[in-house]
Amino acid sequence: MPTAEMNRSFSGSMPELYDRFLVPLQFEPFAQDLAQRLGTVTSGQLLELAAGTGVVTRALARTLPGSVDITATDLNPAMLEQAKTYAGLERVAWREADAMALPFPDGAFDYVVCQFGVMFFSDKPAAFREARRVLRPGGQFLFNVWGDKKGTARGLAEQVVGEKLSRDPASLVAPEYNDIETVSADLAAAGFAFVRAEKVSKITLSASAREAAIANCHGGMLRAQIDKLAPGRLDEITGAVEAAFLARFDDGPIDAPIHAILFTGVVPGH
Repeated sequence: MPTAEMNRSFSGSMPELYDRFLVPLQFEPFAQDLAQRLGTVTSGQLLELAAGTGVVTRALARTLPGSVDITATDLNPAMLEQAKTYAGLERVAWREADAMALPFPDGAFDYVVCQFGVMFFSDKPAAFREARRVLRPGGQFLFNVWGDKKGTARGLAEQVVGEKLSRDPASLVAPEYNDIETVSADLAAAGFAFVRAEKVSKITLSASAREAAIANCHGGMLRAQIDKLAPGRLDEITGAVEAAFLARFDDGPIDAPIHAILFTGVVPGH
């Protein structure tokens, strides 16, 4: 989905729905993981790219001391407005910004982080070069992308929605960008050293198949695609996803795996 079209889709009530349904299920576990990896940081300047509705921003604000300055950016102003509704984030500087053309001087930050945003960047090498540019020598770039969908509730939901919309499930969501060799090579080409990739797995918890179906269908890219391609069929398609979850996971609470890959790179010179 092109950036402009995605921004239109994630406007109106969508940021609130995304924040209410999808963030707790899929994004919160990895946000905590990302923030904890920076838990020993005691000072400096941190930049977040593609902050969305701020799940990582909130985790960083809870984890890092006040001596760490946090700047959170996103290209979509509606998502940032939703992020700003949370209390306790007075320390955060919010900025609308394009990750491929950052409005910051060279060497302004010690850390750049991004959660599940890189795959949306239309020119990933350009975004990596920008992250490299705004980092000081010794600065770190940390970001995660989705890992293997096989056996996950997320993958099953995409499959069912794709069938209902007569579309390839891969065409409904963010492009895959999780080949470790490819991503690592792109980071190295942008000037990062000590590039590492780590597979991270978490468990998504839902009280029922119905709750999991609503979370997957009502607040993210699948919802945007349903509204675009099959207006008026949200309840029907959500019911189909619920039925698939019941068949796969049985009735009652759902504990399902979800996978990501965390990449880190360091700016040489320190």
